[in-house]
Amino acid sequence: MAAPVEDNSAPASQESRKPSAHDLEILSRQLGRPVRDVVEIPARCVCGNPLVAATAPRLSNGTPFPTTFYLTHPVITAAVSRLEAGGLMNEMNERLTADEPLAAAYRSAHEAYLQARDEIAGRAGTGDVPEIAGVSAGGMPTRVKCLHVLVGHSLAAGPGVNPLGDEAIGAISDWWTADRCYCDGAWDSAGEAPSKDLSRHGPQGLPDIVGRPAPVRKSKSSHATEPSGEPSAGGLNV
Repeated sequence: MAAPVEDNSAPASQESRKPSAHDLEILSRQLGRPVRDVVEIPARCVCGNPLVAATAPRLSNGTPFPTTFYLTHPVITAAVSRLEAGGLMNEMNERLTADEPLAAAYRSAHEAYLQARDEIAGRAGTGDVPEIAGVSAGGMPTRVKCLHVLVGHSLAAGPGVNPLGDEAIGAISDWWTADRCYCDGAWDSAGEAPSKDLSRHGPQGLPDIVGRPAPVRKSKSSHATEPSGEPSAGGLNV
């Protein structure tokens, strides 16, 4: 298990959370698709570029959207993917079943996620979204299904809120640390920003919530992508 390290970054101030037109362009470049329904930038690089996007709990097309905090920076996203490929989620899940203090802290992270989403909904004017009441993301409160979500939550909330997200941030220190800028060359900054919407989360909604399958799009190899019951922060379909 990688030991957690101190995260010197702090959640963005309320004023700096407001996304500018430049922020939205950077997010679109980071993700390779136009962003939508981003209401806040809860964590930023030391240079000011977004690290995490906060998405409204109900998209403008009516879709309920539980994954509030999306990790967007390509360097961090790739680093977290390495952790997932290395089996860290399995290790964390085993520890959750054996370590009650850790499990309790993780349940508290789930509650903090729900509270933060409600607060964002209030500031955004979204209102209640009963379809996702009590549903957080990333496997919380009992499992780890997506480290990208947990890292995004930790960066947005700050250290001490999500224990496994904090651990994952410590574990990617060979590739990303909060005290340095890794933006140069991390995404395509030339030409027009992406304009083709590739998100899976259209008016049909999320399958597990509204009971209808996600739309299917073709991959470059012409094989259809598999529908997913939960939005993948690794896929970053925000």
